[in-house]
Amino acid sequence: MENYFNYFTEIEEQFRKCRAEPTLLSPLDWALVESWKEQGFPLEAVRAGIERSFAKFQTRKRGYRKVNTLAYCAQEVFRAVEEARAAATQGGTRPPATQQAAPFSAEEIARFLARCARAVESAGRQAREAGQQVLAEDLTAAAATLQAFSAREQAQPSGDLEGMERDLTALEEKLTASLLRATAVELLAQLRAEVERGLVPYRRKMAAAEVESLERRFLKNRLLEHYKIPRLSLFYL
Repeated sequence: MENYFNYFTEIEEQFRKCRAEPTLLSPLDWALVESWKEQGFPLEAVRAGIERSFAKFQTRKRGYRKVNTLAYCAQEVFRAVEEARAAATQGGTRPPATQQAAPFSAEEIARFLARCARAVESAGRQAREAGQQVLAEDLTAAAATLQAFSAREQAQPSGDLEGMERDLTALEEKLTASLLRATAVELLAQLRAEVERGLVPYRRKMAAAEVESLERRFLKNRLLEHYKIPRLSLFYL
């Protein structure tokens, strides 16, 4: 299995390399990369799609000078992924996975989980003060789960980063559902409007289903930001 954390950083590096100048991916770009990862898009196919996109960009007449969003590369990425999958179906074989050293120590992971627990616990106190009792209880329970993860990692490190990431993803999704239920309609409308504005350049380059998936991911990120809850992923360690 490709290293989860290299997947994000190598895609970012490929985009910077092709763009030929330093740039930072936007929150929507990161959500797009996360979507590709969860759909199982091979890293090399994504990198190839990005490179093709910039090669085509250089040969076309255009009214703008730079590619500022990863969404510009989406169509070529999809084509490269389909080609890679077709090649695999026709008898191609994947190269053997290489053993990689763990990117984080058990101590680093335990500290990260403890920090997340404190942040979620703080959000729970704020929810209780705002009269959101149900949300406060959900956040308190999530904080306790994170504390348990941290204690487990300190006492008996498993080294199973993929398993830990699955646990954190499930917890984050559960938290997101709680936040959606507890958030006022007016605030949700405001956040959705922000997301809609941010998605404008993506709609022209992506299929409707992909845009819808990206919209859900970005709304989740904005909700977590609003409640000052960190992303529960080792990628953010």
